[in-house]
Amino acid sequence: MVPKPVIVTRPPPPVYSPPNPLLKTAVSTVKTEEKPQTTTLPPPSTTTPKTNPVPSIKTTPQQRLELKRKTNSWAPAALMLNALDNIINNFIDPPLKPSLDPRHVLSQNFAPVDELPPTECQVVQGALPPCLDGAYIRNGPNPQFLPRGPYHLFDGDGMLHALRISQGKPTLCSRYVKTYKYTMENDAGFPLIPNVFSGFNSLVASAARGSLSAARIVTGQFNPSNGIGLANTSLAFFGNRLFALGESDLPYAVNVTSNGDVETIGRYDFNGKLTFSMTAHPKIDPDTGECFAFRYGPVPPFLTYFRFDRNGNKYDDVPIFSMTSPSFLHDFAITKNYAVFCDIQLGMNPLDMIAGGSPVGSVASKVPRIGILPRDAKDESKMKWFDVPGFNIVHAINAWEEDGGRTVVLVAPNVLSVEHALERMELIHAMVEKVKIDLETGIVTRQPVSARNLDFAVINPAFVGKKNRFVYAAVGDPMPKISGVVKLDVSKANERRDCTVGCRMFGEGCYGGEPFFVAKEEGGEEDDGYLVTYVHDERKRESTFLVMDTKSPELDVVAEVKLPRRVPYGFHGLFVKESDLRKTVSL
Repeated sequence: MVPKPVIVTRPPPPVYSPPNPLLKTAVSTVKTEEKPQTTTLPPPSTTTPKTNPVPSIKTTPQQRLELKRKTNSWAPAALMLNALDNIINNFIDPPLKPSLDPRHVLSQNFAPVDELPPTECQVVQGALPPCLDGAYIRNGPNPQFLPRGPYHLFDGDGMLHALRISQGKPTLCSRYVKTYKYTMENDAGFPLIPNVFSGFNSLVASAARGSLSAARIVTGQFNPSNGIGLANTSLAFFGNRLFALGESDLPYAVNVTSNGDVETIGRYDFNGKLTFSMTAHPKIDPDTGECFAFRYGPVPPFLTYFRFDRNGNKYDDVPIFSMTSPSFLHDFAITKNYAVFCDIQLGMNPLDMIAGGSPVGSVASKVPRIGILPRDAKDESKMKWFDVPGFNIVHAINAWEEDGGRTVVLVAPNVLSVEHALERMELIHAMVEKVKIDLETGIVTRQPVSARNLDFAVINPAFVGKKNRFVYAAVGDPMPKISGVVKLDVSKANERRDCTVGCRMFGEGCYGGEPFFVAKEEGGEEDDGYLVTYVHDERKRESTFLVMDTKSPELDVVAEVKLPRRVPYGFHGLFVKESDLRKTVSL
């Protein structure tokens, strides 16, 4: 099926004309009536200097833009630099590839939406279980401006779609994460910071956009020390704080209010101890409350590991110099005693960029390997690496120890076509595998769990780092569209057959996202709970919130909520129970 192009309902605002701060380009059937938000957020708590601060008075985005027109000395420079930006996007590096063409990437339900204030929803089937009192929040990319040039799905501004449930009554709210990038561009009325995944796809494009960015910095249009991240990937709750995450920046603390609204509190540096970026997939030990994380980058150390105590206090960084080349290390896993990393064939390849490709690409000559590090390590002296040819993962599902700690078991989707991971996602096929590593002998054994194209897999959060039996994974149709969910019993991998024990397909023209498991009660059976996710019907152009019974073989729907407007396809979500929402602290 060929996606329909995005229909622009109104042209992009001209430079320095007061624009609507939210993107006014979407599929023509989308209608929103939201007025611009007028609440001014407090400045982030960070030790880095900040230029062009948001005015401290309560003003609308249009009023703030008028203020900038009168006071900013970089107005004439902005006109010239925007003209240069248009030349780059139209002549030097136009969006020629479908994977970078916004008319293709932002088609159908990938098209962005405006913010939505808290809006009551209707339960159209069944009843919402009491254990769902709290909030299900899904993160994803939602560009606030029509892209002028190449655009990748990963490059959109982060938007949180939160369904607040109180005593069985649901309320939906969609809000941008008010990152530094979002705020500065929203005030300016046009993009300032280049897209990472789509803006540097050749040497000429990189030089041109790099020079343009340098000019914007010199003229004071933005300060990269305040962060350039999107916070568009996932969420995490630890240290009594809720964070929106993107791996190119620090976390952004957010809050879900009692009426269901979503507020951005600010960029958080953990009392100055986190100075660079952090993974979008930290792991929280359900027993100790500790959080484990890392960051990766293009210069040594290519991998840095760190952790937090249950109160969110950060320990010292542990640089991993035994990772000798930059690797696209998006996710990892923990066990009771170890942190488990995968050094895959996807890395940063300058030669590909010179030839006109992306700066992130596959390295066919590289042998993937798995690294095992004691999770309380203060240095990398006890790090062990094990070659695992052909094993490339983007997401990990879980890991645990067996044989008294001698064996580490990792369950993850192995991307069989890693060369397409960023550019041709529809060609990706990820097969879930169970990998066992004997830490003493170095012997690695692998068992297939399912041959289906599966990713965005989750487990019962109470079993993170422990031996678990059940996995709930999204079915690619193809990726990034999700046509259903399956329940896997990984204990059956030893029988050398498909381990699927439950399945629900969403139906013709209906696509969902990553499922999330919510237990009925603490301490119950591992699979006694519900899967929740957003699903969109492309024929009716309607979105719903589904609640599925994980005990039933067909993952029966026990409740369905009709949403007041569509929720675009996105990335990762999180359910935060009511008791944790009440414990959330501000900065």
